[in-house]
Amino acid sequence: MFTGGVSSSPEVDPIDADDAARTPIPAADAYWRGWPEVRADLRSSALLVLALALAGLVAGLLWWWLAPRADFRITDTGPVAIGSPSGELLVADDAVLALILTGLGLVAGGAAWFLRRRRGVATVLALALGGSLMAVVAWQLGELLGAGPTEAQLSDVGAVVTTSLTLGSVAALALAPFAALLAYLVPVITVHRDDLGRTPDPRPAGPPVPAGEPLPYSVDALS
Repeated sequence: MFTGGVSSSPEVDPIDADDAARTPIPAADAYWRGWPEVRADLRSSALLVLALALAGLVAGLLWWWLAPRADFRITDTGPVAIGSPSGELLVADDAVLALILTGLGLVAGGAAWFLRRRRGVATVLALALGGSLMAVVAWQLGELLGAGPTEAQLSDVGAVVTTSLTLGSVAALALAPFAALLAYLVPVITVHRDDLGRTPDPRPAGPPVPAGEPLPYSVDALS
């Protein structure tokens, strides 16, 4: 049977104590905090969604300006094409809008990564929603500006009318959120920091904990 004295605390090597005191303790803000982290990003993410929706106005104007259309002159026998319009106007309209949405989506995803102070799940959701809104706004604005001739214009002999701007494949609208998420997730995958390079918390850190005193939080909670 063991009959030796029992100490209330184990002996600590002074050298080990000094090493423990010098070992930096990771800041609690360097770890993702779940819903509070998402909630902190909601305001800036809402602004990102609004900015992408407004960018849809620019995309719609570009589509209306760049998409090819054909002009027809109204005669007694019906409309007659002016020049030699291409038979693939509808395909060209879709291709032009697809290129515009893809380019703006890539720019939006890259800007969200490089310009935001905080990065997280809310940014991904904002890019997906904002990219979708941008595509829909561009689609509707382009077709509104590029509306086809009315019945009165088609019955006006000698008038010149222009074909409408129409999106033939609605699936092209998915390119905007896809490109935005692609441009954002590539840096996420390649970044070496676990916190995705988020800006540190501007609040001042607490006073250092003296050696031998318990930490204000559990180390296991940080792992």
